[in-house]
Amino acid sequence: MAQSLSKLYVHLIFHVKDNTCLIKPEEESELYAYIGGIIKQSGSIPIIINGTEDHIHILCVMSKNIALSALLEDIKRNSSRWIKSKDPYYRNFAWQGGYAGFSVSQSKVDVVKEYIKSQKEHHKKSSFQEEYVRFLNEYGVEYNELYLWN
Repeated sequence: MAQSLSKLYVHLIFHVKDNTCLIKPEEESELYAYIGGIIKQSGSIPIIINGTEDHIHILCVMSKNIALSALLEDIKRNSSRWIKSKDPYYRNFAWQGGYAGFSVSQSKVDVVKEYIKSQKEHHKKSSFQEEYVRFLNEYGVEYNELYLWN
């Protein structure tokens, strides 16, 4: 082939480190917009970003020119640096080291968008830990529970 072409939808999830410095509701939309800019700079396309005070979900189309780990490193490093500049409250803010990345079929993009859009409502009924383990099980990801939260 003369060209390299791809369209890879990914659902990304990552969590605030140790729940010590949670995201304030008044900073959410600006944080999500900032993260969207980071995603665009990588050559990827943000579709929806939402979350709660302790974690974020992102649906995006991955650039064919960046590894998933590099994209997450850029998002987490730059958004952490940015939010620390917003308010002294965030001086100890950090993301956990790990993340989850799940492939999304074109036929399920709308379902995932709605799921991400309704995060606050969803988490009135289930915790982040329950949600995360459910995703791991649905995608058949092997894990050791001893290392999920530390």
